[in-house]
Parts: sequence; C-alpha cells; structure tokens
Amino acid sequence: MSAPARAAEPLALAGRYQQGGFAIGRTAPGAQTYLDGQAVTRASPAGFFIIGFDRDASARSTLRVAGSEGETSRTLDIARGDFDVQRITVGPVIPGTASPELEARIAAESRRKAAAFASRSDRDDFRNGFSSPVRDFRVTARYGGQRILNGVPRPPHYGIDLAAPRGTPVYAPAGGVVLLAENGMLFEGGLIMIDHGQGLVAAYLHLSSVDVLRGQSVTRGERIGAVGATGRATGPHLCWRLKWRGRNMNPMLLVGAQTPV
Repeated sequence: MSAPARAAEPLALAGRYQQGGFAIGRTAPGAQTYLDGQAVTRASPAGFFIIGFDRDASARSTLRVAGSEGETSRTLDIARGDFDVQRITVGPVIPGTASPELEARIAAESRRKAAAFASRSDRDDFRNGFSSPVRDFRVTARYGGQRILNGVPRPPHYGIDLAAPRGTPVYAPAGGVVLLAENGMLFEGGLIMIDHGQGLVAAYLHLSSVDVLRGQSVTRGERIGAVGATGRATGPHLCWRLKWRGRNMNPMLLVGAQTPV
C-alpha cells in the first residue's frame, strides 16, 4: 500500500519580483525556505519570511517551503532592473599607495561591516514593509547605477542617495536591532547598521549624528540619526543600503510593501 500523500504547506507571497526586489512570504511557523535549491531561512513564529533578489539576479528563481505538513514550490519570474550607466573617459589614473596604518584601518572596518551584514536573527520586523528613512529628500544617485571608466566597468552603486539638508532627521524605516553605530568610519563617516530580521540588514551612511547605540532595539519611525556629509561624501545626503544574505537589494522597493495574507 502506498503512503498517503502529504499536504502542501500554505504559502502566500507579496513583493516586487525584479532585480533588487524582494518577496515577503507567509507560511507555517518554522517552515524551512529554499531559494534555487539552497536552504536560506525559516519562517518566524508568526509564519513570515523574506527573500531578496540581487541587482544581477537571474530571470527566474524557484522558491520552496517545507514543513511538517509537506512542501510547496513557486517559480518566480524576475524582471530586469532599470539601472543608470555612465561612460566616462578620463586621463590616466595613477593609483596612490596607502600607508600600512591606513590599510590596517580599512581592513579592520571592513571586518566589522562584514560581521554586521552576516547577522542572521529570526526577527520579522520586515513583515509590514518599510517607511522612508528621510521625510523630504531628492534622489541624487539611484540604486544599481554603474560607471564605465575608460571602458572598464566599475562596481555598481548598491545604495540609493537621498539628498537633504545637513541635520535632517533620519528615522528607522522598520523595527530592528542596531548592529553597528559608529562615528568617523573612513568611507561611511557616521554609520548605523540595523538588523531587520532573517539576514535583512540595512546600512545608513554619512550621518552627521548617530543617535542610537549598538544592541539597541528600535521601532519604526524612531529617530536614529541625522543627514550629513561625513566620510567620503561630496554633499549632505543619506546613502541607504540593504542586503539580504549577501544579495544587494534596492531598499526603496520595500517602502510601502504590503503584508501577505
């Protein structure tokens, strides 16, 4: 006698299926999720999970959830992103040589940022989407833009730059736990990194003030800092970056996201 068929796990999805986008899912609490065959995260006690699509994500991804009742799969078609490309020709660039002290500082700061981006808490603060971290702003650099310098592609810009006057309040767009809260980072200046759950980590750069502490829990809409031009910046703005498990996402796509039902 054959074994009875297992029931499928419930699965509801909402999101923006495009390069740099995301899907928020709801399924059985604790169900394991797989993306393109790779185990990524488990649903929270309320049944929520998130997956992110990189800037260079392929055109199709397979999502699978598996729990005690069975499993369910969905094939997701990922639309191509619309990214700015600038082709620039300049004279020969003669690279400088950093001092051993500067190289050591860069390496140490890189390790701290990498450790923060590696956070894998089981929080689900992302479940109701994000608000904008700055109330009034002008976008001066879109997510995903790339410069071709003398015919050589440079790394894309993985953040979005929101220009506003120095001192403009910056608010937590969703709840989370502060992983890093530093002034004086070499490239980022004032830097805050927040864990929004399940490997979704945001970075807020170039701040003129850092108003939270490492380990602090923040709620959506709570002030965390102020716009500045610290670090490597040419004018006051907030560079907002978002990663999910190493994948570079467009944070603005989460603004106003709906919870799956």
